[in-house]
Amino acid sequence: MAITKLTDVIVPELFNKYVVNRTMELSEFFKSGIVVNSPEFDKLASEAARTHNMPFFEDLQGDSEATLEDVKMTPSKIGSNKDVSTTILRQKMWASTNLAAALAGADPAKAIGDLVASYWARDMQRELIAVLAGVFGTYTQEDGTAATPMESHILDLTKMTSANAQKISAEAFIDACQLLGDAQSQLSGVAMHSATKSYLKKKNLIQTERDSTDVEFDTYQGRRVTVDDGCPVDSSGVYTTYLFGNGAVAYGNGSPEGHVATEVDRDKQTGGGIDYIINRKAFILHPRGIAYTGKVREHVETPLRSELSMAENWNPVYESKQLRIVAIRHKVV
Repeated sequence: MAITKLTDVIVPELFNKYVVNRTMELSEFFKSGIVVNSPEFDKLASEAARTHNMPFFEDLQGDSEATLEDVKMTPSKIGSNKDVSTTILRQKMWASTNLAAALAGADPAKAIGDLVASYWARDMQRELIAVLAGVFGTYTQEDGTAATPMESHILDLTKMTSANAQKISAEAFIDACQLLGDAQSQLSGVAMHSATKSYLKKKNLIQTERDSTDVEFDTYQGRRVTVDDGCPVDSSGVYTTYLFGNGAVAYGNGSPEGHVATEVDRDKQTGGGIDYIINRKAFILHPRGIAYTGKVREHVETPLRSELSMAENWNPVYESKQLRIVAIRHKVV
């Protein structure tokens, strides 16, 4: 009887391209438009450097001047700043025992590819949640004072005096949007814990809609809902819900020099032999306008997920209204 091995069905170049595309198709953050793949960031993620400077000109400031006879104009300068992103390197290996069912499929390469893509879709969502924890976090500065760089984009309902006011509500959601002032129309998506969604659903505040392909999705106040139980909830029952603008997070899939994205290996000496598939990713998952500082970073190769969740590693550099992310801290009971 012929035995199908991974080496018989996996063509690394084709397999990796399929996995990358399927990962984006399966991710709720990509489907909602919160995370958008950018050729610019694909290129950055392929660079040898592990951090990437992205200079930009700041918006023009100041009032116009009256046109007066014999009065010279006063020149104004245009400011500049830089956004900074970092490449994230991750890898995972599976043995054939984990993929036995997939090998029995009609198209084993596609079946295995779907399993791997589903894994990366879930893993990258956890990566993004870690980044958001850092972006909206608080850290202690050298002088001993606490700093919350994105404080102006946080609506903390837990500071309210009454228990009812500490819970997320339609009114609180409107207040959170107002943190962006006249730029609040940019907010098009919301990510929340499943417990938060259940609470809002009991209040009849979640609507179900269908897209042009007849696929159902939930909305809250007209914004598409992404549910992820990685959204923070602390021991005292404080949840964090995030509001996003379309394309608030840039994604780049890279292939740096020496990067081997997919490999297939075989251990001939154990039992009847064990097949392995190794998948690696070099990518950027960057909240636009919030520079990665790298203040806490143990390894040159890549930041750890725990380091991405540290507030001292992130610093907003765009004008406040251009930062298309808002956080709500709240309770549901």
